[in-house]
Amino acid sequence: MKGFFNLLTSRKFQALLADFEPLSSETVSLDKALGRVVSEAISATEDLPPFSRSTMDGYAVRARDCFGAGESEPALLSISGEIRMGEDARGIRVGPGQAARIWTGGCLPPGADAVVMLEYVREPGDGLIEVFRAVAPSENVIERGQDFRKGETVIPAGTRLRAQELGVLAGLGILKVKVRRRPLAVIISTGDELVPPEASPSPGKIRDINSTTLKALAELDGCRTFSMGIVPDSYQEMLQACERAVDMGADLVLISGGSSVGNRDFTMKVFEDLEGCRLLAHGVAIRPGKPTLLARKDNTVLFGLPGHVGSAMVVYWLFVRYAVSVLLGTSPDNGITRVRAMCGEPFPSVMGREDYVRVVLESPEKGMEEGSGLVARPVHGKSGLISTLVKAHGLLVIPRDSEGFHQGEYGEVIILS
Repeated sequence: MKGFFNLLTSRKFQALLADFEPLSSETVSLDKALGRVVSEAISATEDLPPFSRSTMDGYAVRARDCFGAGESEPALLSISGEIRMGEDARGIRVGPGQAARIWTGGCLPPGADAVVMLEYVREPGDGLIEVFRAVAPSENVIERGQDFRKGETVIPAGTRLRAQELGVLAGLGILKVKVRRRPLAVIISTGDELVPPEASPSPGKIRDINSTTLKALAELDGCRTFSMGIVPDSYQEMLQACERAVDMGADLVLISGGSSVGNRDFTMKVFEDLEGCRLLAHGVAIRPGKPTLLARKDNTVLFGLPGHVGSAMVVYWLFVRYAVSVLLGTSPDNGITRVRAMCGEPFPSVMGREDYVRVVLESPEKGMEEGSGLVARPVHGKSGLISTLVKAHGLLVIPRDSEGFHQGEYGEVIILS
């Protein structure tokens, strides 16, 4: 089997992923839409709020009638009525020198353009009030359409729906939403040394970690998942597993192990022999994760990931998550947090590859320059160890044209989630 003689940069690898097409759409009810990605922009069907509302308990007034009001010279206004919660205020009008009692959330009556708080009002009787504070137009009021105007884009295409977006849709009475179909990710772990997590490993065996971690990552990113379990180091059985995944309608196939250049690493040959499949990349110039494969069958993305769980998870964060974003039509950086941090000690590297170093982030120590922000320190340990990822807060990115960072230099850290 050929070695990794033509390593791609991470940017070129991601460019291959960008060529895949977003998935088709489906319509879901609002109560099933949390975390889904809208496939087309949603516009307001009406003004929100549909009427001007008070944000305080008080009196609806004309701001000009309270101009110059103070403790020594209060504005004297007559009460024209009261607006109770949920009542139509169109039957009450606030004219010159008038005010209407109003409660928080109440509909602002015609003629009024502000609300004066109860704390600044005294009621001497005879249907009059004294106002001890001037108010500006729109003070203590949410205007009609101040959230959204009818026809305005409320939620752009490619937005992952959170509680706040669902709240807007509910407020507009939009109860069904067109969203991208959730990608189906099929996870395959390979290796004669693997046993299921519930088994007690005999000498030479180890429990399968990759199925659990990759399944969890994919589900966090909005995928449906199916774990095919452990497949032995057998070309025929790996090929059959891939064929089954494709027949199931997989949008992503994640094979961990078998992607290197050893005598029993069959993933590349499986991708080459899978009917209609095309090998796109065999190796990427990063550490960890160099032996990463990428293939395509129609619009199905097939990944050959390293067998070491730490490396496999790093490749997931860098590339599989990118692929999921393409299939869902979201921004590749959607949900990814990057911060700038100062290196608390040297981070050596070599030119020609990108290094993703596991780091913990600390507050700056006394004596450091003011405003230095977060400090990144390495989590020591081999890349295949999952313990280093348990301890790490993020991945420090060392560019391929760099020999690393000196202590005190700044770098970008991808926060792990």
